[in-house]
Amino acid sequence: MTIFKETVETEPLTVSEAKALLSEVETERALDEDRELRFELSRAIEHANRFALLEPAESREFVDELLALDVLDDEAVAYKIVDLLPRTRTELRSVFANERYAMSGDELDEILDVVAKYV
Repeated sequence: MTIFKETVETEPLTVSEAKALLSEVETERALDEDRELRFELSRAIEHANRFALLEPAESREFVDELLALDVLDDEAVAYKIVDLLPRTRTELRSVFANERYAMSGDELDEILDVVAKYV
């Protein structure tokens, strides 16, 4: 017997937003003595706790500010930038490594100026 699962809806999240959702799940599971945290869930919570540096509302504001820039159109790249918080041009270029376009130095600096507000 095969069970198929289908994706009903997807919504991009920053690590900070995922941390908030995971902490709700963790609290819910802690209240129920019969339910344990599965290994994958506990690792996801550990990862989110370690790498979420901003508050969820602040990270969403950061994404919106990046998307408001004329140089950045790709929503997925904006979320990567918020999660990684690159501080130099080299680090920022690595975010664009898989993209089919290259950014000029001025465009990278414009993005880094926004990142500097949140670091």
